[in-house]
This record gives sequence, C-alpha cells and structure tokens, in this order.
Amino acid sequence: MPEAEYCIKRLEFSRVVYIIGIKEVYNQQQEFFKHDESLSRELLATLPVDNTNHALVISGIRRCGKSTLMRQHVGPTIDEAFYLNFDTPKLFRFDIKDFELLDLLIDETGKRNLYFDEIQVVEGWELYVRQKLDQRFNVCITGSNASLLSRELGTKLTGRHISKELYPLSYKEFLRFRSLTPCAESFMEYLRDGGFPEFVRTGNQDVLTALFDDILYRDIAVRYGIRDVVSLKALLLYLAANFGNLASANKLAGMVGIKTGKTALEYLSYFEEAYFISRMPKFSWSLKAQYVNPQKIYFIDTALSQAVTVSFTGNTGHMLENVVYWELRRRYRQLYYFSENNSECDFVVCEKNVPILLIQVCLELHRENESREVGGLREAMRFFKKDKGILITLNQEDKIRAEEGWIDVIPVHQ
Repeated sequence: MPEAEYCIKRLEFSRVVYIIGIKEVYNQQQEFFKHDESLSRELLATLPVDNTNHALVISGIRRCGKSTLMRQHVGPTIDEAFYLNFDTPKLFRFDIKDFELLDLLIDETGKRNLYFDEIQVVEGWELYVRQKLDQRFNVCITGSNASLLSRELGTKLTGRHISKELYPLSYKEFLRFRSLTPCAESFMEYLRDGGFPEFVRTGNQDVLTALFDDILYRDIAVRYGIRDVVSLKALLLYLAANFGNLASANKLAGMVGIKTGKTALEYLSYFEEAYFISRMPKFSWSLKAQYVNPQKIYFIDTALSQAVTVSFTGNTGHMLENVVYWELRRRYRQLYYFSENNSECDFVVCEKNVPILLIQVCLELHRENESREVGGLREAMRFFKKDKGILITLNQEDKIRAEEGWIDVIPVHQ
C-alpha cells in the first residue's frame, strides 16, 4: 500500500475512534445530566425560555452550580437536550476541527437544543456557536472565566448572546437547601458554611481546598504561564483572609513579596476573571479618580476563605460585609464605597450612574461605634442629597431620625 494511502486510512481510522470516544462521553454525561434533582436557583426565573436567535451564556466560578442551572433551564424537555461537558480528560485533544465530528453526533440524535459546559476550553468555540445559531439551534453554554467569555462574545457573537452570572448560593437559597428559617442563627450558619452547593451538602472541607487549588493552578497559573506560583498563591491567600479592606496593587505587592505593582495588578485581574474576587472602586464623578484610588476587595465565599486561611472570630464583621456585597452584586452592576471628609459608607448602589441606595454594614451597633457608623452614612446622605439610608446589622432593628432624613436599621436576615 502506498505510504500516502496508508496515512489517509490511519487518519480515517483515528477519526472513527475519536468520534466513538466523543459518543461514549456524551452518553455517560447525558445520563448524569438527566438525573439532577437539585433545588432550583433564583437566577432560573431570569433565563429566557426561547433562545433560538441568541446563545444563552452562564458564567461563574467553578462548582457554583452552572450545570445544575442548565439542567433546570431544560425543564421537562430533557429528552430533547444535547448535553456535553468539554472540561473532561477524555476530550482534552478536542479542537476546532473536531466540531465536524460533533455535528455528526448531533445529527444522529436529531436534537436541536444544545447545552455545552466549559466550552471555552476549545479554541475557536465561538465560531461553532455562531454557526449553530445560524442553523436555528437553541444554544446554552457555561464558562468559568469571565475574560475569555467576554472577549470572544464581544468579537464573534456581538448581538447574538444573552449573558448571566451565577454565584454560590445566596442566603435565601441556603435556607431552602437546609430547610431553615431566616434568623440570626441560620445566618451565622451561612457565614460558616458559605454557598458552594457540594460543601453545603457534605460539609467536607476537602471539596473547598481542592476547588481552591484547581482554580489557582490550572485556571490561572497554567493558563497565563505564571512561574512565580508561590507569590501568586500568597497574594490570593492574603485576599482570602483580608476581604473588605482597602488595597492598592503597590501595597499588596509589598506585603507578599511580589516584585512590582504592575505584576500584582495582573494577578488581581486573573483572580477576578476566575471569580475568586471582586473589586469595588471609590465613588467619584470622575472615572480617573475611581481608577487611582484604592479599591475594596471582596472574596467569593466565606467558607472557602475559612478553609484555606487561619480564621479569627473577630472577623465576623468583615464576613457580614462580604456577604452583603455579593448579595448586592447579584442585583446591581454599579457598586462603590463612599469616602469623604474622613467619613466612610460601605456601599453606594447606582443604576445608570445615579445613586439609589446608601448602605452601611456593622455587626452590632453600640455606643462605641455609633458615631462612626451612623456618621459615615449621614455624610453620604448629605453628599448625595438623600433622605434615606440603610444600616445592616446581624440582629438589630431600629429607625433613627437624623437631620438628613431616616436611617433604617435592619437585621441582615431580613
């Protein structure tokens, strides 16, 4: 047999073997996808029912429940759904050419609703999704890196996608998960156990430490070719133990031994893209001032923080503030902190660049801190000319009359 013909036959045989492998993965994953019985997530109600013209994109940190949300979005039409998770060792060789093989399998099943987990690991995936949309397929995808998704979506799927972000369980979802009622005790349980569904269900801390290492090493260090993994991890651990504090890149670099503030800034962007952290700027009418002032940094989950750092009982106030931040983040895109005239207010919530809510957070309001906490909120009310402010505590309820207006003191579990 001529060498060229032999090579062609070997290539054809290899493709046949690989498509059999893809089919095997599909069959195994499809069975897993069918039998999910988790509680429904709050985000489910906001997902479009018909997404023939637009790809539905769900992003969020690993293990927060994106696959579960996809399954819930399918609903009773599970037999009409084609599900494939690309983030598996069995598909590690999958590249853009193999989408032709995937099309053969999709044609064989006759299914028109496509659900792809972690498809961003395949270079050129956005071209394939665009093709399936043009062919009038329903397409839903998930991903755990905000940067990769936004970059490809913005170039190849402009105007053809609907994006949603999923976070670990909210307090309300945690209550339903554990069959608890809202009160100070159940909220403290939420602070302790966080919102990663698998850990909430099992209580096995190995779940959290493995998740931390998996994202740190595979999704960040390997993906971005970082050699100084020791400094990378040191910075992330510092942020996990010190959330809610003001920080600048230069200051953080000096604390953990990173050579330059520029490198620390790059690391912060990688952490944010992987959904480990979120940065909140100081409120200013000037975008330049927002950029140059220190930012507040919040960590994705209190239980994950406690699993990888030394926890201190005196940190409960910052944990409370951290939880409030993520609850606000679920609802609003524009969040800032306020700092003027030596007074601070934790959260300024804006919609379309207009401040709508002023929120202060403290574990307990008492004589020693009342002047600082209430004073910071009042200063923000004067600055923004608002006659209402909110002060969130662990378990106190009150209504304070001030010159600027009313301050509602409410328990966080309400």
